[in-house]
Amino acid sequence: MSDSKLRFEVLGPLRAWYGETRLDLGPVRQQAVLAALLLRPDVTVSHYELTDGLWEKPPESNVLPVYVRRLRQCLDTSGRKPRDSVIVSDRGGYRFASDGVRLDVVRLEEVAAVAATAEESGDLVAAVDTFADALRLFHGEPLTGLPGAFVHGERRRLEERRLLLLRRKLRAQLKLGRFDEVIGELSALVSADPPSEPLAALLMRALYGGGRQAEALEVFTDVRERLVDQLGVEPGEELRQVQEAVLRGDETLLGVAPRKEPSRRIRNELPATNGELVGRDRELALLVEDGDPESVAVDAVDGVPGAGKTTLAVRAAHRLRESYPDGALFVDLHGYTEGREPVTPERALRRLLRAVGVEDGAMPDDLDELAASWRAATAQLRLLLVLDNAESAGQVRPLLPSGPGSRVLVTSRRRLSGLDADRRVSLGALGLEAAERLLGRIVGAPRAEGERFAVRALAGLCGRLPLALRIAGARLQNRPMWTFKDLVDRMSDDERRLGELTAEDRSVEVALRLSYEQLRPAEQNAFSVLGLSPTAEFDRLSVAALLDCSPAEAERRLESLVDASLVQEPASGRYRLHDLVAVYARRLAGEMPEEAAEAARKRVYGLYLGAARRASEWGVARFPVESGGSFTGQRDASAWLDAAGDLPEVVTQAAEAGLDDLACSIAEGLVDYLARQQRYHECRTALQIALPLAEQAGDERLVSSLRFCLGYAYAMQGQLDRARGWFDDALRAGQASGDRGAEARALGGLTMADLIAGRHELALPGMRRGMALAEEVGDSWLAERSLSALAYLAYLRGEHEEALVHLGRARELSEEIGSPGMLARVLCHSGTVRLEIGRFAEAALDLRRSVEIAEETTDGLLTATGLARLGAAELELGNLDAAFELQRRALTAVTEETIVGMESEIRNRLGRTHLAAGDPVAAREHFEWVLTTIGPDGDSAQRTLALEGLDLTRQSVRRR
Repeated sequence: MSDSKLRFEVLGPLRAWYGETRLDLGPVRQQAVLAALLLRPDVTVSHYELTDGLWEKPPESNVLPVYVRRLRQCLDTSGRKPRDSVIVSDRGGYRFASDGVRLDVVRLEEVAAVAATAEESGDLVAAVDTFADALRLFHGEPLTGLPGAFVHGERRRLEERRLLLLRRKLRAQLKLGRFDEVIGELSALVSADPPSEPLAALLMRALYGGGRQAEALEVFTDVRERLVDQLGVEPGEELRQVQEAVLRGDETLLGVAPRKEPSRRIRNELPATNGELVGRDRELALLVEDGDPESVAVDAVDGVPGAGKTTLAVRAAHRLRESYPDGALFVDLHGYTEGREPVTPERALRRLLRAVGVEDGAMPDDLDELAASWRAATAQLRLLLVLDNAESAGQVRPLLPSGPGSRVLVTSRRRLSGLDADRRVSLGALGLEAAERLLGRIVGAPRAEGERFAVRALAGLCGRLPLALRIAGARLQNRPMWTFKDLVDRMSDDERRLGELTAEDRSVEVALRLSYEQLRPAEQNAFSVLGLSPTAEFDRLSVAALLDCSPAEAERRLESLVDASLVQEPASGRYRLHDLVAVYARRLAGEMPEEAAEAARKRVYGLYLGAARRASEWGVARFPVESGGSFTGQRDASAWLDAAGDLPEVVTQAAEAGLDDLACSIAEGLVDYLARQQRYHECRTALQIALPLAEQAGDERLVSSLRFCLGYAYAMQGQLDRARGWFDDALRAGQASGDRGAEARALGGLTMADLIAGRHELALPGMRRGMALAEEVGDSWLAERSLSALAYLAYLRGEHEEALVHLGRARELSEEIGSPGMLARVLCHSGTVRLEIGRFAEAALDLRRSVEIAEETTDGLLTATGLARLGAAELELGNLDAAFELQRRALTAVTEETIVGMESEIRNRLGRTHLAAGDPVAAREHFEWVLTTIGPDGDSAQRTLALEGLDLTRQSVRRR
């Protein structure tokens, strides 16, 4: 089952997003596999077709399943919940399930069909605009850089489609008499080698329609010379007929409309536009949509200081002005202008009344009367009015005209919630590509091309904010001796960055300061303290900790800052600062009294510590968990951490703030939460940041505990040698400090490593010693692990009933202390034993309950394990469809950090299910994956199962 948040682009470089997150699609050959499936949606493409269409000669090994697996991992884990893959394995091939997936080439055909309908009905204006919308979906050469004959053919097909749409748009423009538009667009295209005759014919028609007959004939001569010189052919019939029609002045044959004289305009006050508008196509399209002809349309544009609100509104106004015959007026209300007071409504109204011809002597003094006069003066007019840089809705409301069909564009840094608007557009940073393009346009493409990496770095340091980018570009323009890297180096320091983004009267810092100074004191305090946030994103809980106030009060202040466009709200309840705004907030935080700043830091890092400990099942034997607080239990705390962002960065920030104990304790508390979700890399990163601080921390037990935690993280990912080394270090540290609990945990870790490695006899003494110590110190988590280890050893010896006895004790312990994670683990173990001895119905009951709890506690590895084994139980019970569903869910729960042995078990079990379904081809794919991935020296048990499975597939094929 696919997800509507998943979207793809092929009309340019192949790109994919899940929501707003760009997905890494891997190497180009892997991308080509995806393209081949995308462009034949819901059709099964055989292995042979894929290989033949994407490789010049067959690859030495069957890499196709590997590519498909990687693509599934990329595409199917983006939603963070297991679900069916969008790439479906069918017999002998693969199929892309397109339901709910957005693909730009599909959108292209939808828009093109609308344009064609408009063209056929005679609505040429709509046809031109809609064809242009279709063409804007192309963002480069289709499927740029991808190899293979299939991709090459699709690239040619899509390029031909683009040219056809372009020609249809240009023909409609000619019929409308828009000759200058056509000439400008075609001139560069016709200069290409070899020249396109259809495009040359259109250019000749446009030049003739624009009164440039001689230049039209020169186009024919130039194209003919190039065709003869390069290809040895004469122009075709169409181009020769256009030449003859130009010579005769046959406008009917040329299909051009006579040039229209511009209609009379009362007044056009719009500022000039300068250069292209970069990265705002979607917002511009929204602002230029048709309004209601029976009412006054109001569009509000807000955004962070320097986001380009005025530029966007002015560009939209220029696009709209032809539809407003009674004038296009512009008023700067100076809501946020240094050294200027905001324009009063009275002053603005007098200025507007003069613009529509009302004499000064006829104007009243009272605001209400002025507003009434303005409404009367505009009642019969169709006006376009731009009100720029508004301070508030109260400043704007009296200025709205009354003429039906009039249009008002309002810009403000604040979200004018008190203004009734038909459309609202909020501007933030540009996309990275758009930011780089803007810098290149300002400084010059040749100069930018030579320093691509530095251009990208400069765009990032400017926060991709148009004002900052334009200032940076202007500085480079005025200093030709500077390179992009020179300016990057100057801006890399937070202390200097805002100062560097100043050019004459334009300054990012001034823009931010003006917004800050208009805040109320409580909002100013809230904004300043955000500079102490350990993460780029935050919520009301973390801000409440920083401010030492209630979450409700923190949310009120955050929403006020959102309205002021100083804080962004990318998702409901989640907030962040734009990069440059964050720099300014950190500067303000640096000016706070040190005592107040340190107290705020301790409160917010204490919040992360409380969440980490609440989310862990390691319990009070490992570290204290305070009652009350911000979280009610494990699920609540885990959900908060899920959205908290980069957790290792929190540990880093705590360490840099000099809060060594908190940094170490947060890293320790996060281990169980991160390991459950198979986020082992993050787990190790946080611990490696904290480990050097443990010796200086006030809590002595952290020296041993952090070493145990690192060993645990390595062991959970199957890196047993590294795990054993850290467990040894933890054991020595615990013994040296006399910490019996630390000693017990280290012994438990060593026992676990020995058991996993198959060193069962060596594990037994440590197991008994560790269990005795666990009971001595009351470590329930370790006691359960010891009981489970005893059960595992009995299971390996074939003593299944004894194993179930140990697991029964472990279950009682988990229920006694109320640990859902521990209970899920014990149920999985007992279900596995019952599966082994043929008690399939009992096994299914245990495993189903284990999976339910594991999913609730976000234990990814346990979820995958339980699903795979539950599928095996259902298979034995005769429920083939249920077995398939469960084991496929298990495979989607696998991540890149999942231990290989676990994925091997899932694939072996799924292979057996395919065999039971009579599909040896699909079964063989899974068995071969296991053998290829684990190699000859890998997990011997899984290797044996895979070899047995392959033998069964061969027998099945022979029987057929």
